[in-house]
Amino acid sequence: MISLRYHVVSIAACFLALAVGVVLGSTALNGTLLSGLAGEKKDLGSQVADLEAQRNALNARLADADAFAGSMGPKVVAGALDKRSVVLVTTEDARPADRDALKQLIGQSGASVTGEVQLTSAFADPEKADQLRDVVTRLQPAGAKFPTAGDSGTLAGALLGSVLLLDKTTAKPQSSGEELAAAIGGLTDGGFVKAGQEVKPAQLAIVLTGAQATGDGAGDRAATIARFATQLDRSGAGTVLAGDAGSAEGTGALGVVRADTSATSILSTVDNVDTSAGRVSTILALKEQLDGGAGRYGIAGNATAPAPGVANPDGN
Repeated sequence: MISLRYHVVSIAACFLALAVGVVLGSTALNGTLLSGLAGEKKDLGSQVADLEAQRNALNARLADADAFAGSMGPKVVAGALDKRSVVLVTTEDARPADRDALKQLIGQSGASVTGEVQLTSAFADPEKADQLRDVVTRLQPAGAKFPTAGDSGTLAGALLGSVLLLDKTTAKPQSSGEELAAAIGGLTDGGFVKAGQEVKPAQLAIVLTGAQATGDGAGDRAATIARFATQLDRSGAGTVLAGDAGSAEGTGALGVVRADTSATSILSTVDNVDTSAGRVSTILALKEQLDGGAGRYGIAGNATAPAPGVANPDGN
């Protein structure tokens, strides 16, 4: 009996010793882990601080560069579009500040803005595409030839191109004043556009948009604006589609255009119109359009150069 008790006590003692060892070992291990984690936290904090400092320095450099572009912009574009005319088409998400800055720069280039037309959210709404298509078809001016493509963006580009842009060869109106008023009035009544007063035809057009589309039907909305701008370009002497860097993504209007070689061969795009440099590029791209050229300009990965006549830093 004593022997049995002895063994029970011995076993209990062994378990106690093992438990103590585990606790002590765990404590030592936890201390090592905590010490290591504290060191890693300190290192990460240092890295974050360094990255923030680099970001702030880059932002400061970008601000300085944009300020320089803003001050030099009027001199760069002076006379580039002398005695030319431009119609400005904006999407609903285009920033008013970008629009106003572009209008000022257009004037400094020697050109005049003949009118402004804003495309509403309904214009690119996939659920209202059939309605837009029907309105556009009914408003087709006499003698105007519309493309066989049946999508609403292309057809709307054909309609507005025929009334808002002058003939690329003769520089004369392609439609009558009554047809222009009917087209703008019909699209306004349908809730697809909002137009300023006294819109007149121009030689050139800028389609100003915002960032990439999001949510349900984002790709379809982007494609509608892309096809509209491309067809508008075919209707006159030149068009530039301008937006910010986000618009050059897959669900952005510029991204859709840049993924289509048939569109990029004729339509110029600028993806940093929210900067002074991008707005200067937009004016220079209009001049390039007049000369029969086209390009993809800005800072996005699918741009070919920062601006017309400026080589990419990587040499491409």
